[in-house]
Amino acid sequence: MNLKTLLIAALMGLGFSQAALAERVQLDKVVATVNDGVVLQSEVNKVISRVKQQAKEQNTQLPSDSTLRIQAIDRLVDQSLLLQLAERMGLEISDAQLDQTLANIASEQGATIADLRKSIEATGESFKAYREEIRQEITISQVRRANVDRRIYINPQEISNLQTILEQQTGQSEEYDIGHILVKVPSKASPEELDDARNRANKVIEFLNDGKDFKRIAIASSSGAKALDGGQLGWMGINEMPSLFAEAVKGKKKDDIIGPLRSGAGFHILKVQDIRGRQVVETTEVRSRHILIKPSIILSEEKARSMLAGFVKDLRAGDAEFADLAKEYSEDPGSALKGGEYDWTDPTTYVPAFRDTLLSLDKNEISEPFRSTFGWHIVQLLDKRVADKTDLAKKNRAHGILYNRKFKEESLRWMSEMREQANIDVFPTE
Repeated sequence: MNLKTLLIAALMGLGFSQAALAERVQLDKVVATVNDGVVLQSEVNKVISRVKQQAKEQNTQLPSDSTLRIQAIDRLVDQSLLLQLAERMGLEISDAQLDQTLANIASEQGATIADLRKSIEATGESFKAYREEIRQEITISQVRRANVDRRIYINPQEISNLQTILEQQTGQSEEYDIGHILVKVPSKASPEELDDARNRANKVIEFLNDGKDFKRIAIASSSGAKALDGGQLGWMGINEMPSLFAEAVKGKKKDDIIGPLRSGAGFHILKVQDIRGRQVVETTEVRSRHILIKPSIILSEEKARSMLAGFVKDLRAGDAEFADLAKEYSEDPGSALKGGEYDWTDPTTYVPAFRDTLLSLDKNEISEPFRSTFGWHIVQLLDKRVADKTDLAKKNRAHGILYNRKFKEESLRWMSEMREQANIDVFPTE
């Protein structure tokens, strides 16, 4: 007996009239089976309705209804496969984790969960149903990432190669204000004359590092064409400089002294007096420590929160040491043995609840217990600083581009493999 026959038999057993039964089956008929799961017509209709509403708002033209139906069923089949896999993996999204995600969604819109509920219900949709859709989306995202991530490998050379390409693309806009001093070497210089010139160049660098005025030293000791102008070469892009200078200047910071650089003319000393067109990335870094308690079947959400509230009371009263409590109770294996401490870290790498709580604290302040996707925490801000992350940002950008590209490719391959291994039947339209 197939699923459709079972559905009709069940409805008849509940005493539905033939007319009512026909209408019900028409509304909720099975349009596809996915292993032991089903895709219902009402689900397909819901997807199509939302796509049409979005297209109307964005003034976008859509293909035919039959094409939309195929696309909708395709999406729902994938969704069913992923949710089935999540169930086999034992992956569940708790109410607390779901509430935290909803709070983040509302916060991004400058609203509260109550405001979010009102806006959802104003469209005629059930907020309870919306919650469950978000729970499904989180589940699908986590199960996909867990399975696709392990298929991705990015080697350092790939990152380096892409960084070079990106720098060549963006480096055109960078300009440097260069100061130049040339310690001249005769064309047929003896070894002694060469050593003397090198020593004089090193002495010039020593003066400059001691803070001596560049222009004054250039006028006094440079043999370059711009000596009387204080060695000022002016603003130049990388492609406008001699290749010797371009290679040496690349990636340097304002006020860096470079050299001595040897050429046929002698020894060159450069000063990066200013830079424009470069995107400098500065980030706030924090040093912190925390204690994590994970709710479980044995330990309830309220008990975990209450336990941490007791720790906070003892810590503020001076009756306990943070490191001792972390070593004994924290369930974060990465930090517990170190007294709960994290080294200098960009807080944006933390989950939103942890990041936002940490950034709201003053130095040495201990937070109240709060919930993240990992469990219940208390955190103490130990210190804060501003760091130049320009080079790291470039590396991370290259890594991110490669990761996103490979994630899309591997995600498609993995999903295709999932479908090949599944038992999927799509029923034709009657």
